[in-house]
Amino acid sequence: MFSSFAVVVAALLISMSAAPALAESVLQPWDGTPAPALVLKDIAGRSHDLTQYRGNVVLVNFWATWCEPCRHEMASIQTLKERLAGKPFVALAVNVDEPEARVRNFVAQTRLALPVLVDTNKTVTRAWGVRVLPATYIIGPDGRMRYRLLGDMDWNNDATIGLLSQLMGGG
Repeated sequence: MFSSFAVVVAALLISMSAAPALAESVLQPWDGTPAPALVLKDIAGRSHDLTQYRGNVVLVNFWATWCEPCRHEMASIQTLKERLAGKPFVALAVNVDEPEARVRNFVAQTRLALPVLVDTNKTVTRAWGVRVLPATYIIGPDGRMRYRLLGDMDWNNDATIGLLSQLMGGG
């Protein structure tokens, strides 16, 4: 017979091996309503208005430097942007309610080359209904919400590239 300790250890090992599959985030199709307004400045002081990106597929990622999953997925969003270079695709990283100096420091340390917008008073974050970080939305070329993801994922994968390519009209 197994001791109760052995049963607990076995159950723990089984649950740990299943955790990555359970934790893997999936893009959820969204309702196709027009995206809420998004007008913010980036850390260089340039203004970004979501409407100026009409005709592009836009990934809008809400994140914070204190959020480990947020920081973890930034590299894959950067790689996704690089893989889709020259295509009608834009990735916007919206930092939620942090001092701009902290955000600048993070961007400098990680050499992040995405437009990093700052929502210091959470106006845009609230308008988009964001309650957990990271939260990512995929906006179609028509300005409508197509997909949402709550949590992080590795954006640099062929399935995601294929989905985005379809939205861009190239697949």
